[in-house]
Amino acid sequence: MSELLYALPIIGALIGWLTNWVAVKMLFHPKKPLRLLIVTVQGVFPKRQQAFAEKLGNVVANELFSVNEVTSKIREHATSKEILGLIQTRVREILEKKLEHYFPVVGMFVSETILDKIAKEFTAEIRSMLSELADRMALGVENEMDVASIVREKVANFSSDKLEDLLFAIMKREFRFVELVGAVLGFLIGSVQLAITWPN
Repeated sequence: MSELLYALPIIGALIGWLTNWVAVKMLFHPKKPLRLLIVTVQGVFPKRQQAFAEKLGNVVANELFSVNEVTSKIREHATSKEILGLIQTRVREILEKKLEHYFPVVGMFVSETILDKIAKEFTAEIRSMLSELADRMALGVENEMDVASIVREKVANFSSDKLEDLLFAIMKREFRFVELVGAVLGFLIGSVQLAITWPN
């Protein structure tokens, strides 16, 4: 009998691990409502998928992803120094080529300074157009892009298998940790039982 007492910590660890393993599995299974006598059983996530999608959509929209930040970046980059510098260089090249091609005589009398000045003027006009265009694009995005609805619809339409795969990919370590904690607690409880029941 005393030899069997030594197995109590191991048995406790196995029971603790198995209990938590079943608990993790029951987050996702059964995927469809299963009636057992008078009780209907269904996995937590499949049963609450719509509510989960709703809350996740709100979290992403309010805490993780800001449409205003995106539109602010659109406005900022549309008229950035890098963009305007590229435009001015390109305008300068086009002016020079077109003058040489269509007005070669005139081109001979147009100095580099004049070309640069014309390119700057064109760039200033283009900058104004880009700023207005960026504002319109940003306003359109702000009015039409509902992040919460997009996330909610995507998650709500996931199949049960896809939702399980996604959450396991994100929380695999946490689920394994829960199982390990069950084994450790079971081992400790078994050890306490061993100490209590050990014959003097």
